[in-house]
Amino acid sequence: MTISYLQVRVVMVTMSNQRKCGPESSGVQKAHVCNRAPRGAMFRYARLCSVRGDQGKAIRSLLDRIADKWALLLIATLHDGPFRFTELEQRIPGISRRMLTLTLRNLERDGLVTRTTFAEVPPRVEYELTDLAQSLIPHAVALAEWAGEHVPVIEASRTAYDERF
Repeated sequence: MTISYLQVRVVMVTMSNQRKCGPESSGVQKAHVCNRAPRGAMFRYARLCSVRGDQGKAIRSLLDRIADKWALLLIATLHDGPFRFTELEQRIPGISRRMLTLTLRNLERDGLVTRTTFAEVPPRVEYELTDLAQSLIPHAVALAEWAGEHVPVIEASRTAYDERF
């Protein structure tokens, strides 16, 4: 399932339309979250915000990681195959060693990248995408294509907005 920005925004709006209900006893709030009346597309994606019962925190956290400035570039670069650290550094213009290290660690932590160390002198380390990350590629490409197609419209909208304010 592809989740577009609009769908993510719908989830965020749905979450903001939730209200707490339930009794309070002895100063301890025992509330649960109730959805308001369903409205079109908002209700259609409401389940995304309560996937784990955490009101969407897990999804927001993951989207923050994937939508990071460097993460998608790194994932797209690793799509061509496994690379060593210095090769990645050369292929991704503008990324610092520190940001490359942090992004690789975070992606490895999330199970999107594997790090393989070879027992050689000097030591050799390669990074490659996991199957999970490979499944992300078509969705990332679709998002990039959408952005490329709509850049003129978005820039015109920004200009119009800036002129008003």
